[in-house]
Amino acid sequence: MVNRKEADIDITRNIKIIEWLKSQLLTDIAVLFRSLVSGVKEEVRDVIADSVSNVIIISYLLAKRLGITYNTIEMKMEKKIRLGIIEQHDVEKYYGDLSELSHHMDLNRIKEN
Repeated sequence: MVNRKEADIDITRNIKIIEWLKSQLLTDIAVLFRSLVSGVKEEVRDVIADSVSNVIIISYLLAKRLGITYNTIEMKMEKKIRLGIIEQHDVEKYYGDLSELSHHMDLNRIKEN
């Protein structure tokens, strides 16, 4: 059985991690925005890819710390992607990005199984 002091320490640690993740998320978004000011040139593509991947990872970790499973996040993403395809969101209508993302996610799911 976990005593009261250990439970308090765990709650405090969780709050600190959540605050750190929020701060890191803002930092990575700021780096992304600063990089975009330069335009999407070859020399900043790696910085942009790094920032976007950090934002995605931090978002997953933050959700987990807030009691949301990775699976729940992915199911919600899939629903939003399908809805965007059905409603012909501009990014889908003009570029087909949502269909491409859906296909990419399906292929990765097949690889995992």
